[in-house]
Amino acid sequence: MTNVKNPTTFKGRVIEDPKIARFLFSDVRMSWLWLVVRLWLGYAWIDASLHKVASPAWVSTGDALKGYWLNAVKIPDTGRPAIAYDWYRGFLQSLLDAHAYTWFGKLVAYGELLVGIGLVVGAFVGIAAFFGALMNFNFIMAGSASTNGLLLLAALLLVLAWKIAGYIGADYFLLRFVGVPWKEREVAEAPNLAPKAGK
Repeated sequence: MTNVKNPTTFKGRVIEDPKIARFLFSDVRMSWLWLVVRLWLGYAWIDASLHKVASPAWVSTGDALKGYWLNAVKIPDTGRPAIAYDWYRGFLQSLLDAHAYTWFGKLVAYGELLVGIGLVVGAFVGIAAFFGALMNFNFIMAGSASTNGLLLLAALLLVLAWKIAGYIGADYFLLRFVGVPWKEREVAEAPNLAPKAGK
């Protein structure tokens, strides 16, 4: 009878990534692809932020964000509301009631700028992409589809490729400095371990 380990235990189990996932998200040869994606996404965030950081309605009074939230929480007499989930509408209404737009406008404007800069220079790409994805998610939840779906997808792919997405960029130095939790190794052909004839 074969000795089979108890399938309910997890000790000592390592589930390997498929080859395609290792190639796309861990092989530095794919860092050129992620360079293009992060430059495009970074430019989109910087472009979106520039009019906000230059506008007092975003960074001083927060009135621009207040107007956006008021439109989002509004329930029209006919048709569908912008927000599909009541819990999210309640969340935005609580921010409106607390006058959070006065400081949240700054957070959105400068957050977009910082995410864009981080992606363009390749600094902590995984973290920058995560916060970009978080903003895209919130814009979508508030009823703004626009380009947010595509930007969210690009950001999620960069999060998955965080180890190599900034390899051609500042992460080449930053991740080594902070001590990344992996060991870099050269990809080489596996040696022939088959026993030789007569042995």
